[in-house]
This record gives sequence, structure tokens and C-alpha cells, in this order.
Amino acid sequence: MTISDRDVRMMLEIANCRDGGDSAAPMPWAVLHGLRDLISCDGVAFFHLDSTRREMLSGQDVPHDDLTETRGEELSRAFWTHYPTCQPCAYPDDTGDLTSVITLSDFYSQRELRSTGMYADYLRPFSVEREILMCLPSPRYRTVRLLLHRGRGPDFSDRDRALLTLLRPHLYAAYRERTRPATPDLTARQQELLQLVAAGYTNSQIARRLAVADSTVRKHLENIFERLQVTSRTAAVARMLGAEQR
Repeated sequence: MTISDRDVRMMLEIANCRDGGDSAAPMPWAVLHGLRDLISCDGVAFFHLDSTRREMLSGQDVPHDDLTETRGEELSRAFWTHYPTCQPCAYPDDTGDLTSVITLSDFYSQRELRSTGMYADYLRPFSVEREILMCLPSPRYRTVRLLLHRGRGPDFSDRDRALLTLLRPHLYAAYRERTRPATPDLTARQQELLQLVAAGYTNSQIARRLAVADSTVRKHLENIFERLQVTSRTAAVARMLGAEQR
């Protein structure tokens, strides 16, 4: 397997992409278009699903898929009906393996695939014969997935699998940048106090360092918790650290 100079250049463009397009989209559209150019395919889908509730939480498709608009409810029912028995679909849920890049052919021969209910009722209407799937870091059963698909023709290769594996942390960074909740601004005094909490000081120690009463420290913490929408010192510090890393 060889990764060409062109592959490297295109991967760098995808990894560094922070387009100013639709900010509501979980993944920059330019990233999805770049992936389609990097790994030849008919389409790219990026979606977040909750398999316990049988619900698609968000989704993006390149190119735009008219079939979903015209037959969306019917196809959604078919997808969730066959999801539990579709081995590649349920693989992240069943195994907890959210790091492997998988293909349909890891689980089925072409003949076996075409005998499944998922193919008959869901894949065939979209003319899908080949897929490669990768999950981004996410909770089990609420997985964030990237899927590339093709019709008839060659399967996805080891090179395609390797490129997606290399891009995974960069795609996750782009996704987190656009979906991480914004941290409300804290006053300078609240930030100073929270820094002391993060350093491990108790309320009494903080009060002495800031030359205030213990009750004042407690009141500051209550206001910080309310502003950050958290209920503990640990959660407040985690929220602060997450904001600093952005």
C-alpha cells in the first residue's frame, strides 16, 4: 500500500479546513467534499445516531440526497427495522469498538449482502453496494459516524482505510470545534477563584488567599455553577479546562 504525495496534500487540506460555511452543520461541508475527492466514492454521509431510541440526531450528505426527502419516513423505518441484524451497522454497538474502520465486505460477500433485509429495503434504493464506515469518539449507542459509499465496482481498499484512520483525529477536532457548547464568560474574580479550585484549594484556603469570608467563596461558587450550568466543583473545573483548550 502506498500513500502518494497527492494524498498527503489533500489530507492536509482536509485536516486544516475550517470553512466559514453553515456554522450549524456539525462537520464543515468542505471537509466532506474533500473526502469525496480523496477517496473516490458516490457519496459521503456524516451522521449522529441514537440506536437505543432509534433516532437520527443529525445528518449531512454529499451530494444532497433527494431520495431521503421523498421517501425519508419509509426508508428510516426500513433502516431501524434491519439495524439490529445488520452486522456492520450494529458492530460499534455490539462490540464497543469505535476505532476500527470497517467495510461491508468485512462482514458479507456480495451475495450474502444482497440477501439481507437491509440491502433489499434500504441500500438497494440508494444503489449502494460498497461502504466504508468510521466512528468518531462518541458514547456507545450514540455514535458519530462517517460513511462513504459506492455502487457496483471495486471495493474500498486498504489505502482508503488507512487514509481515514490517519484523518480520524483531525475530523474529530473539526467536529468538536463546531459542536462543543460555548462557555459563558466569567468575571475576573470568578476566574481567579476557579483557578484556585482547580489547583486543589479548599473553600477556607481560597477565602484566606482572597481575603474574603468563607460565605463569599460559597456564593461565588454558586454563581459560577449557575453560569456554567454545572452542579459540582469538578464539573466547573472540567468546563473551564475544556474552554481553555479550544
